[in-house]
Amino acid sequence: MLDVFVDPDAGARGGNPVPLVLDARGMSAGRMQALAGAHGHESAFVLPPDDPATHDWRLRFFVPDHEMEMCGHATVGTLWALRQWGLWSAPTARVQTLSGSVDIEWDDARQWAWVSQPGVSLQALSTAQIEHIARVLRIDPATPGLHAVNASTSRVKTLVRLPDVQALDALAPDFSAMATLCEAIGSTGLYPYALQEGGACARQFPKASGYPEDAATGIAAAALWGYLRAEDRIPATRIYTVRQGVAMGAPSAIHLRARGAQAGCWLGGQVRWRR
Repeated sequence: MLDVFVDPDAGARGGNPVPLVLDARGMSAGRMQALAGAHGHESAFVLPPDDPATHDWRLRFFVPDHEMEMCGHATVGTLWALRQWGLWSAPTARVQTLSGSVDIEWDDARQWAWVSQPGVSLQALSTAQIEHIARVLRIDPATPGLHAVNASTSRVKTLVRLPDVQALDALAPDFSAMATLCEAIGSTGLYPYALQEGGACARQFPKASGYPEDAATGIAAAALWGYLRAEDRIPATRIYTVRQGVAMGAPSAIHLRARGAQAGCWLGGQVRWRR
């Protein structure tokens, strides 16, 4: 078991747990999902790639309710663990996922893996849809600065801008209405956020994962980074940090940076064995 996207300022707390199976050969999809359900966390399973000439491993991801195409924090954690076990020593790797090929770079200075995410796709939402989001979040639709947009690098997340961190931490959504809302707006979860000096703070309320809130969501943070870059709100020349999980007592830090000439970003962060 790993904790991924650990915030070093949070001490022993924080990070997003990942149950990890190093060799999942012989495991059925049902057994993988059952393991995720038993732990109550998104879980990662390492398999041989379909084509060893083009990929180093194949990764599958399950939450308690279903299989996921891609999981940022589980990928970061898995590659870190493979490094610790001496099973990956090269500076780069490529893994096969249901969402496609994912490139990996090892950061020797920081001792973590950078995971690639493609360029962001954006979809505007109507006033009526944003009002629906506000109702489910139980906030006033007239909240200053409230704005929402669907954004995706691997799965669609709905980015919901709030005026400040206090408003973010105070959210108490109607979780019973979350799945219906997300289905209506074509999203896999809400990602409310507030900008602050040097980065952003966020929370993630998934559509249907088997748990109401996620401590650290790499692909959502990548979508937020892509949206803010498209809006020219952040520079491409430095590492950008999204902090998540504070309101649920699991402070996490997701770090993102540009891929140079390529579209998209790298996401990474600290990992540790769960105590």
